[in-house]
Amino acid sequence: MRLLHTMLRVGDLDRSIAFYTEVLGMTLLRRKDYPEGKFTLAFVGYGDEEHNSVIELTQNWGVESYELGNGYGHIALEVADVYKACEGIRARGGRITREPGPMLHGSSILAFVEDPDGYKIELLSPQRAD
Repeated sequence: MRLLHTMLRVGDLDRSIAFYTEVLGMTLLRRKDYPEGKFTLAFVGYGDEEHNSVIELTQNWGVESYELGNGYGHIALEVADVYKACEGIRARGGRITREPGPMLHGSSILAFVEDPDGYKIELLSPQRAD
């Protein structure tokens, strides 16, 4: 078994694709409309779906936003340098919601970014001690 993808419902698919590709540097792997079901799927990631887990962005036609609820946590991305990653994300228009620095009760360096729909993305340094 392996993890294939995580699905996120989005209000504006083009805006979300732009965020994940232009701000976070992922690649749009595929996109398909399903007219009978009135939805569109787009898959983004850092590598092909055969060898990597990816994110499925789902836009249900006619729905512009969703309640995120309180059960969802975040997506975590490993980056070589959290501080530099945040500089680049900010320069490309991304929103940093937790500035880079050590974890409150640990030593891992982390930061949080928010996508256009409010989903949290944690950036972590490779040397996770916690």
